[in-house]
Amino acid sequence: MLGFLPPVVVGVIALCLLVLNTLFWCSLLFIVSLVKLALPMRAVRARIDPLLNAIATQWIGFNSAWMLLTQRTQWDVQGAADLQYAGWYLVNCNHQSWVDIFVLQHVLNRRIPMLKFFLKQQLIYVPVIGLAWWALDFPFMRRHSKAALRANPALRDQDRETTRRACEKFALVPTCVMNFAEGTRFTTAKHQAQASPYRHLLKPKAGALALALNAMGEQFHSLIDVTIVYPQGAPTFWEFLCGRTERVVVRIRQLPIPAEFASGDYAGDSAFRSQFHQWLARLWEEKDAQIDTILAAGRGVAHA
Repeated sequence: MLGFLPPVVVGVIALCLLVLNTLFWCSLLFIVSLVKLALPMRAVRARIDPLLNAIATQWIGFNSAWMLLTQRTQWDVQGAADLQYAGWYLVNCNHQSWVDIFVLQHVLNRRIPMLKFFLKQQLIYVPVIGLAWWALDFPFMRRHSKAALRANPALRDQDRETTRRACEKFALVPTCVMNFAEGTRFTTAKHQAQASPYRHLLKPKAGALALALNAMGEQFHSLIDVTIVYPQGAPTFWEFLCGRTERVVVRIRQLPIPAEFASGDYAGDSAFRSQFHQWLARLWEEKDAQIDTILAAGRGVAHA
């Protein structure tokens, strides 16, 4: 609607609307979360958490509103209509940009329960929104180098315990546990450094998925596998705010989760770990091929 304005002006307007929307809903969120902090009993949480999720849902809804106002993005979404707002889901997606989070929230809001992301520990210090993530029980994961883990294997237990505690809270109300299996945003440099066998993806990391399935596997209704493609290239967040993201393609599919994944010992059972890696590798091969198909179709449209 505001696409006639210069991109920088659109970006400033979009950023102001995002900030105002965030400050308003986060203020309500913090007030309600104080009750949960003061009365951390399970019965209180079971009543407060749905209210906190409802506030976050409104925040996402108003984000979608300013996106529609300021952006001329063409949304090509398939599979969302088949989703049901009931139960618990494990959600998995490829990761290219901070924009991915807004895309996921825009497409999935009110179609499935509230998305809860695994976040880097450092993100808790992001002004306002870091506290909001904490209030909503988003799990903050510490990243340890391979050298640090070799020197102190006990560090692995930190993320296991964080995941276990988070999943205990998620079990109180229907929740979607969101994970970017690549663990970081895709870049050409990272892709080359990994010698990734996939054309459009980094190698997936199985640990967080396996921990979530071990903690809540029997509760998850299914895996919601999401693939996001930016045919003109992954935008930065500022480029997105400025309305320079011409098209976003989203493909969603629901997949069954093997029942044995709820009880397997990922850390201690090498056979189970190998089985889990093979399952995830097949998902990644299918996702990589799907991205190929989408990009090829886009090139065909461009040349038509």
